[in-house]
Amino acid sequence: MKYLIVGLGNIGPDYAHTRHNIGFDIADELVKGLGGSFDNIRLAYYAEVSFKGKKLHVIKPTTFMNLSGKAVNYWMKELKITPENVLVIVDDLALPLGKLRLKLQGSSAGHNGLKSIEEVCGGQNYARLRFGIGSDYPKGRQVDFVLGLFDKNEQLELPALIDKSVELIKSYVTVGPAHTMTAFNK
Repeated sequence: MKYLIVGLGNIGPDYAHTRHNIGFDIADELVKGLGGSFDNIRLAYYAEVSFKGKKLHVIKPTTFMNLSGKAVNYWMKELKITPENVLVIVDDLALPLGKLRLKLQGSSAGHNGLKSIEEVCGGQNYARLRFGIGSDYPKGRQVDFVLGLFDKNEQLELPALIDKSVELIKSYVTVGPAHTMTAFNK
């Protein structure tokens, strides 16, 4: 069985480790922990790793967030992976920092990366790991907050939260979504 794991983010040093790039950070930790590394190949940084007999194809699109669907569509077709075996890792303003929510389908909730995937890949029938980044920003400052770095206190919590996200992904590919949602969607 093979899966396409998609960490959403924006490329370039200006976006590194920002709230909007938490998908990249989680994908990096997943691949590093399984002994893999990324190569820059067609529309994405791509890595192939295995976990308990499952083949994980992990991408970080190089198309920028708003065009993520182009990379996801290409890799789904290239690897012949159905939407049911795609897991997208995304930041979520509606959840408090570090709250994890696995959903098997649903709307983009205003997230431009998810909107692009829906438009290009033809629907919402793919799983997403929503990583809560909180919403502690002044009115009208959402973009600055999302594209900003985690504050010092949040940065202290991040390693454990990223590790928990990696464990969720491993659970998803081995024991399936139902058990994973029961264990992690608290």
